[in-house]
Amino acid sequence: MRCAKYSANGNDFVIFHSDTKENRTELAKELCHRQDGIGADGLIVVVPHDTLDFEWQFYNSDGSEADMCGNGSRACAHYAYTNKLASKNMSFLTGAGVISAEVEDDMVLSELTPPKILDKDIEFNGKSWWLINTGVPHLVHFTQNIEEFDIAEARELRHKYNANVNIAFVDEDKTLRVRTYERGVEDETLACGTGMSACFYRAYIEEKVANNIEVYPRSGATLYLGMNDRTITFRGKVKNTFVTDWEV
Repeated sequence: MRCAKYSANGNDFVIFHSDTKENRTELAKELCHRQDGIGADGLIVVVPHDTLDFEWQFYNSDGSEADMCGNGSRACAHYAYTNKLASKNMSFLTGAGVISAEVEDDMVLSELTPPKILDKDIEFNGKSWWLINTGVPHLVHFTQNIEEFDIAEARELRHKYNANVNIAFVDEDKTLRVRTYERGVEDETLACGTGMSACFYRAYIEEKVANNIEVYPRSGATLYLGMNDRTITFRGKVKNTFVTDWEV
């Protein structure tokens, strides 16, 4: 089986395409294993769709399926274009709904599914959290010190609300810094697209930032998030790290 390894601003993925849609839970755990496999945060499988350019199957590194992944959507779009599965402008089906994407060299823009605020009144350990769905659920808290991310607290919140957990900080220049604990990986990751989007959306609603800003995840990469008349747009670089054959 030929597959590609992609990096998208700190998130990494194994991607391949297939004519069949099937359960690939065990394959995801095998391929994503950091020591015995290729190593990745997630597996993306591109499969045919009757009316859209394609459909994806997305698996976390623990084999669980996820409806959406922002950085994964950009890596997947680049893979599909590179492998002539779609044109530069494409639409594809995820568990969260239809995603539109545009590829321009190594820069990819994804238009995410419309965000939904699920709860604005969560109090935990004296902190205020919002629960926002940007394709998958994210808890968002604004902090005065982005270096203080309590992983034990994040893990507790993740299981209590079955959601990813983010802290965010608005810099003086109105850019945003974000750290994310991801379910399915069960640890902090270097970047999370839907997590950055959830933090951006709360900041935008609370008028902390403008409608087009730069966002910096733990990896230090620069992402560009904005609001159009429909939803959140999410743009940044992706990198095809390598292509390899894997025996299954």
